[in-house]
Amino acid sequence: MSNTFFTAGTHFGHRSILSMCRRPFESIEEHDQALTDNWNSVVGPDDTVWHLGDFAYRCSPQRTREIFGELNGVKHLVTGNHDFKNETRKLPWASPTELTEVNLGGQIYVLCHYGLRSWRNMRRGSIQLFGHSHGRLPDTSQCIDVGVDNFDYRPVSLPKFVRA
Repeated sequence: MSNTFFTAGTHFGHRSILSMCRRPFESIEEHDQALTDNWNSVVGPDDTVWHLGDFAYRCSPQRTREIFGELNGVKHLVTGNHDFKNETRKLPWASPTELTEVNLGGQIYVLCHYGLRSWRNMRRGSIQLFGHSHGRLPDTSQCIDVGVDNFDYRPVSLPKFVRA
């Protein structure tokens, strides 16, 4: 049985993200390896991962491809602000998009890199998932930041963040 995971803001290769977000790593190499190991510790080869943007930044094209190839799962991209002018968009994503909706178990999730103020069916129970803010934009009951800075530097599955 496959699972679905969400993540955002990995920023592979981005040295400045360590200090900008106070990530607890001594080097970008340690950061990238820890995020890769964390990803693969929860995501299996047949699982689905929705990456909500900023996969890599200031990472060489070769290294970006290497990291992508090391990560488990069927990977989808919802593009972020750092994904437009680099190797990220050229990777073999199952689906690249800027905004999408997924239905998981009858629950609609609206996926966007950015936290939105309104979205289709928000008054009918849909939940918006986002990244970009690195934990600086508070969640609400309908709008959740699934970025790595909020979830121990790893993708998160539905039971981990869905509120009862």
